[in-house]
Amino acid sequence: MAEIKEGLLKFIGENKLSPFSSSKALIKEKPEVDIFKTRDAKTVFNKVTSQISGYFCFSDTSNLLKFFGFTMDSKEIEKRQDFFKKIKWQDNSFLRELKAPKQWWKPKYGIVVVTSDEKTFLELQKLECPVQFINSQDDVAGLEDYDIIQVIDCNDFSSLLEQLPQTVFLNNMDEVYLERYLTILSGWKADLEILQKNKTSAEVEGIVSELVPLLKYLEEQPFEKISREHVEDKLDGINNYVSSEMKKITLGGENLFAMLHGGKMPAEVQQIVDNAIEQSKIPPHLFKPSIPVAIDEQELERYMKKQDAEEFTEIVESVKKQVELLSSIPEKLQELSNLLIYYDFMAGISGFMANAKDFPVLADELSFYGARNVFLDDKAQPISFLLNNENKCSILTGANSGGKTTLLEHIIQLITLLQLGMPVNGKVKIPIFTEVYYFAKTKGSSSKGAFENLLSQMSSIKPGKRTLILADEIESVTEPGVAGKIISATAEYFIEKGCFLVVATHLGHEIQKILPKYSRIDGIEAKGLNEKYELIVDHSPVLGKLANSTPELIVEKLASSKKDAYFKFINEMLKRAKKQ
Repeated sequence: MAEIKEGLLKFIGENKLSPFSSSKALIKEKPEVDIFKTRDAKTVFNKVTSQISGYFCFSDTSNLLKFFGFTMDSKEIEKRQDFFKKIKWQDNSFLRELKAPKQWWKPKYGIVVVTSDEKTFLELQKLECPVQFINSQDDVAGLEDYDIIQVIDCNDFSSLLEQLPQTVFLNNMDEVYLERYLTILSGWKADLEILQKNKTSAEVEGIVSELVPLLKYLEEQPFEKISREHVEDKLDGINNYVSSEMKKITLGGENLFAMLHGGKMPAEVQQIVDNAIEQSKIPPHLFKPSIPVAIDEQELERYMKKQDAEEFTEIVESVKKQVELLSSIPEKLQELSNLLIYYDFMAGISGFMANAKDFPVLADELSFYGARNVFLDDKAQPISFLLNNENKCSILTGANSGGKTTLLEHIIQLITLLQLGMPVNGKVKIPIFTEVYYFAKTKGSSSKGAFENLLSQMSSIKPGKRTLILADEIESVTEPGVAGKIISATAEYFIEKGCFLVVATHLGHEIQKILPKYSRIDGIEAKGLNEKYELIVDHSPVLGKLANSTPELIVEKLASSKKDAYFKFINEMLKRAKKQ
């Protein structure tokens, strides 16, 4: 199982399959053996793979079916079967909630990365952030307006840079502008939260559990700051307190005169002002100790810039501690993307296997018992059929809409599932066919060109013991009189070459008289017609029995219901002809 899993993940990576592709990606397929040699056969094969793909959520997941190419190696088929046998049911419905990542987060602080090393500067220019080369003290002075200054390989100016509160020193290039990884992660935030709530695989859950804690950096981090509005509000309280307390003291004329002319405040007044500022919980140096107390604008501006720098540097330092995990985000998200495709495939196959649990057995015969067609619903009748060395050819007869075409396509369906290594519904034995030719029912009218084209196609068949030929009403391309003889001769030719054949036809009566050796007439029996003249059919072929045609059934119904001499005469005549 590990070998196939590894191969599938490699296939996903090499072909850049994505869970967020709006349509199925076109991938370059390697030249490979294709056992289906006609367009009609390929059409049924594609119909089977489309049926399986209906269990997948992502458009690209169905491409994984191409990993299981056609093979003639029985051990390879058995290895595939062993792989699928170990799959347990998994839910993938929640994957439809996932959306293509859209990056939305950016740091709320401006960053500049500085260095005095030319080689480092060239490397920094490759990053998506402002970069500056430091060559003088003036260059350092020009950095004051940045919220964050990241410093790397800048030894000549480190002492000057240390004086700026927004400076963060980095140890190596890996720590530079880690925020870019958080921007990438932001696109996956909603998807990670969905994946966290649902059960997936151990590998997916492992990556999700590593990345989810990093989502906190995309949110506003709690940091207590003093705003200008808060300082101004406290200033009103300070001056109200000072005014109230000043009424309780008496100042001498000399002290009052000195205070009014900007001199030193008396000790008792200074004490009132100091107490008022202390009670406000605002740093004292942000106020001018005067009457009334005023804001020191220069100090407040300096304090607020320092405050912002401390907030941002605290965030940056916290982010820097996650350097190893953050720098691995692109790789981990790509791995997660690949694993989601793989999980969707495995879960989808487990859904398909809920209706198909039996694995075909490799054998020298083509046989199935109680097999259900995956194209049909659960109410469809299970079918049984057999071809072996004693009966290599079935001349399949039956009324219109009885199920002859469905049976032919059912055989291709079973061969497809065998090749993929997937289960079927029913007991099935199949050879590893090297070539499968399917000639579907001709929709056009008979003509010389159509007949010649059919014969040319037949002549191009390379017959062998592992060749299967399926033909559906090929008599429609030529005159009825000779068609039965051509079908019989065609069957005899390919039987002698060792091929298996199933030929659906309405010419059972004609062929029965010239039936080749190792062939058999089979019939999909119509039990009768209901009141609306609809067939009541047993869709499982009766081996060795010629089936009634639709006209015969209609005549029989009219003869028994109308009691008319004309209908009775025709019915008796048809019965006598059938016995001859």
